[in-house]
Amino acid sequence: MTAKILILTALESELAQSRAPDGVRVIYTGVGKVNTAIVTTQILSGEKPSLVVNYGTAGKIDTSLHGLVEISHVIQRDMMTMPLAPRGTTPLSDGPQIFSSGAGSVVCGTGDSFVTAADPWLGENNVGVVDMELFAIASVCHRYGVRWRSFKFITDDANESAPDHWTENVANGEDLFWNVLTREILQTT
Repeated sequence: MTAKILILTALESELAQSRAPDGVRVIYTGVGKVNTAIVTTQILSGEKPSLVVNYGTAGKIDTSLHGLVEISHVIQRDMMTMPLAPRGTTPLSDGPQIFSSGAGSVVCGTGDSFVTAADPWLGENNVGVVDMELFAIASVCHRYGVRWRSFKFITDDANESAPDHWTENVANGEDLFWNVLTREILQTT
């Protein structure tokens, strides 16, 4: 089935396929950059939707953020190969080190770790939220020439209480996301 819009999310507990409107398909990628890159590549090598939308949960670094936010840029927060390259930069790579969605206002830092403590580098790089999948999605979309957007529901404060708060709040952003999708994205795509 080829969908006009693909929604990529890590887990079924974040978003239910049964609520997707016509022309929209939800794909579950699994957690982390590797799982997400594999699934996104498999999907985009077989079909080219008009738009990929990532929905997921995030911890907040910027304390003024809450609820559902739209991501403008994404970087890799866990690419640490110093001294070969500065943090956030893939060494010996000509590929982009930051991806822009062309929408939103919040910077997301993606990494294969659950953030539970302060990290000054995140603030220094204007990271507002942290997740575990978006950089992989944006990278694959860039490679296949597919537009992407991303919405993150803030579940926790990226501190020592983050695992408990994430568990309590993982499903709380679904209604907000479906409202934005039907009210804003489907009307313009």
